[in-house]
Amino acid sequence: MAERIKLEVGGLQALRQMNPMLMSYNVEFAEVTGGTFWKAYTPGQIAGTEEFYVEPTTEGIAAMYRDLMQVYAPINLYDEKLRKLAKELGPVWVRVSGTWATKTYYDFDGTTNGKVPEGYLNVLTKEQWIGVLDFVKEIGAKLIVSVANCPGLHSADEPWTPVEAEKLFGLSKEYGVPIDAAEFANEPNMMEDTGFPKGYTPADYRRDQDLFFAWLKENYPECICVGPSTTGGDNIQFGKGSSDKTAGGVEQIAEETCDCADLMEGTKVPLDVFSYHYYNGVSERLASVMPSAHWNASEANSEEYLATAMEFARTYVPLRDKYVPDAEMWVTESGDAGGGGDTWASTYLDVMRTLNELAGFSTITNGVIFHNTLASSDYGFLAREVFDPRPNYFAVLLWNRLMGATVFDTKEPVRYGAHVYAHSRKDGKEGLVYLVINNSLEEATQVELPKEAEVYMLAGEGGNMRASVMTLNGTPLVLGENNEVPAMDPVKAEGMLEVAPGSCAFIVL
Repeated sequence: MAERIKLEVGGLQALRQMNPMLMSYNVEFAEVTGGTFWKAYTPGQIAGTEEFYVEPTTEGIAAMYRDLMQVYAPINLYDEKLRKLAKELGPVWVRVSGTWATKTYYDFDGTTNGKVPEGYLNVLTKEQWIGVLDFVKEIGAKLIVSVANCPGLHSADEPWTPVEAEKLFGLSKEYGVPIDAAEFANEPNMMEDTGFPKGYTPADYRRDQDLFFAWLKENYPECICVGPSTTGGDNIQFGKGSSDKTAGGVEQIAEETCDCADLMEGTKVPLDVFSYHYYNGVSERLASVMPSAHWNASEANSEEYLATAMEFARTYVPLRDKYVPDAEMWVTESGDAGGGGDTWASTYLDVMRTLNELAGFSTITNGVIFHNTLASSDYGFLAREVFDPRPNYFAVLLWNRLMGATVFDTKEPVRYGAHVYAHSRKDGKEGLVYLVINNSLEEATQVELPKEAEVYMLAGEGGNMRASVMTLNGTPLVLGENNEVPAMDPVKAEGMLEVAPGSCAFIVL
């Protein structure tokens, strides 16, 4: 049976004020330096007409990675098209991190001649980092990073030293684009698999996290301290499999893992922001070794699938309250699937999940969500190298243009065919902006409007959920001449509005 919703023009209870930079994103450290990242899917795999399959190997996950990744050149952060599209999104946080950041040597004086020092994985040049700083400055963003903590810097028995971090923070400050926030490490609960020294333990991490944040507060007191940036563990159900965290969890990838408490219990230096990572599961690339952590495309509109982001948030709220009370909660890495995104990540099918995450998270807590990524792999807002915008780009562009900071309780229970959220108007005018997501692929949702409204109706081109182009009120969203963003104008509606199966609607009252 089709769902019916009656919207209100006022009288809703305000829940909270959100960080205006809620919608932010990552630029992978591996993009900045150049390096290995996930191989792109074929057009047929993206469309769902060609099966993706990887042969499991007795050599383990490392052997599979060799077949699933390729070497990419550094991203050109001076590209006019990239900068233009990034600036359109408005003020955001840009996170430059990832597993590579833990193992990067900062060769700002050019002494290595491109040769990676022992104990590191890659090299960052002064020119590359200035490229990041120029990009952040050009688009009016704030910058968050993580720092090196690998065998090249110290052994597990030796305390962490700021000798490398000082290079990064010092150059940034000197250049006039200081680092605004920092995590100590990316996904530290994976221990050695994230790049830490051999034999590294949670106790070693707690020691070194305190050293880093104490150094940061003394030398760069305006920089926000963020942590612990964990992924999986903490009784989180990773994917659709068993609630047992060892089934389909990060334990199948990493040899040794730990929980948030292992990283935070007993630390002495207080943090300013609590952070974690969220993915619905793993992509087709990793499905053969973690089958219970992978969702099929046919499930991408299901209630269980769309609820995953909120389940993560609700799990981490009490941990935030315990370790960083009264702080914002940041999802410093977020996306549909670990392993570069699912085959449909670059299509309209992922728009429901993306918008539902932003809206649902806002009903639970205040913070920032860093989408992974801006322009890398299949989950990027923009296609790698050519920087063509994907459906998710236009979806979050509308979010940032329309949805204000005040979150309201719609009193509508989340249910199949009717995910209903409300915010204040971004333009500051009196009224509300509703987001209605009809995740039913069979029935239209009927929306009763209290007065004339402006409607932004999103759908896959030609009614195809896996379309690579999204439509707005029936018009395909593609760049115009000179890479101009399309007008993205609303249509007027009054009385009864029909939200077609699989469609998302922003409704401005």
